[in-house]
Amino acid sequence: MKATRISLGFVPLVDSASLIIAHELEFAAQEGLELDLRKQPSWSALRDLLALGHLDAAHILSPLPIAMSLGLGGYQAAVDALMVLSVNGNVVGASSEMIAKMRAVGWSSDLSNPRAAAQALKAANDAPLTFGVPFPFSMHRELVEYWLRKTGISLDVRIVPPPMMAEALAAGEIDAFCVGEPWGSRAVDSEAGEIILPGSAIWSFAPEKVLAARRDWIEANPVETAALMRAVYAASQWLGKADNRLIATEILSRSDYLGLPADVIERAMTGHLLTQARSLGQSVEGFLIFHDSAATFPWRSQASWIGARIAERLKLDPAEARRVSRECFRTDLYRKILGPEGVDLPGASDKLEGALAHPTEVASARGEMILGPDRFFDGAVFDPFQK
Repeated sequence: MKATRISLGFVPLVDSASLIIAHELEFAAQEGLELDLRKQPSWSALRDLLALGHLDAAHILSPLPIAMSLGLGGYQAAVDALMVLSVNGNVVGASSEMIAKMRAVGWSSDLSNPRAAAQALKAANDAPLTFGVPFPFSMHRELVEYWLRKTGISLDVRIVPPPMMAEALAAGEIDAFCVGEPWGSRAVDSEAGEIILPGSAIWSFAPEKVLAARRDWIEANPVETAALMRAVYAASQWLGKADNRLIATEILSRSDYLGLPADVIERAMTGHLLTQARSLGQSVEGFLIFHDSAATFPWRSQASWIGARIAERLKLDPAEARRVSRECFRTDLYRKILGPEGVDLPGASDKLEGALAHPTEVASARGEMILGPDRFFDGAVFDPFQK
């Protein structure tokens, strides 16, 4: 039988691994699919191709389906997040010049202390802090805004495609950045700057990328949608096993995908980050999660948090933003398609975001689900039903 061809867009980041592995290790082929993986230079290019129907589905920033469905920043299109592809995986870095100023006011490299890093950035810089993020509607921006606005830092947010972040830092176009790996590590290796925090230090369980498709494509292709979700879930499960990360690293390093040295990609895969050039590095637990702790489940409470943040920043109707956000994260399809495959499903589709300080057993279909810590750096708890 001839395989059904599905065009999938991705930006060359480590967290595109589930789609690449689904193709390379034939999880998609086992579902009768041929994945046509199309590498894109920027999130805006990928967004436009998806909105215009030139892509069937995509590896995409978790806030972007919400923004597109709200008609923000480009073509309006109803786009849904079918499942989460990755949790965490971002790094925050600063230029060598800024790092020197931060050390002069007493900062020491501590990847677990976002408050100290924010205070040092504020003390080291009188002017607005020029901060590079890959896209206006991204978890990178949400994390940075949430973290730094609380300290009173004035931000000048600049949009820089991930592969260009190190170059922008070296040229003095930005003072600092938040980007997905391996592009933070590339800034370190080029000695343009240093890593000062993992994104997980700001929110320890942030949905970073999702598998997204237009709602009309999903409705017109229910069989293909189900097959794609099963294939990507199988790839995520495979990536969840530490012993498989080395193989994945070698695959991702190929020119068709990231086109970077395997040792740079390996840092994100193992969570062992080199914060500065020629350093021994530091290990970050839970730096990048593909499968554990129900990582692939599209929690509607996470969608609500994203919608609330966008509404606050852009002065939108918060109730409408949350409604649209919740509709975008398709827990209904996840349950319908993956439940019969034996995937353990949480008893609810919402939770109190930020409430878990330790691994916690929760009600689930098989009674085997343990959720990991999901704390915000400031100890806040987000109730998706609180107005």
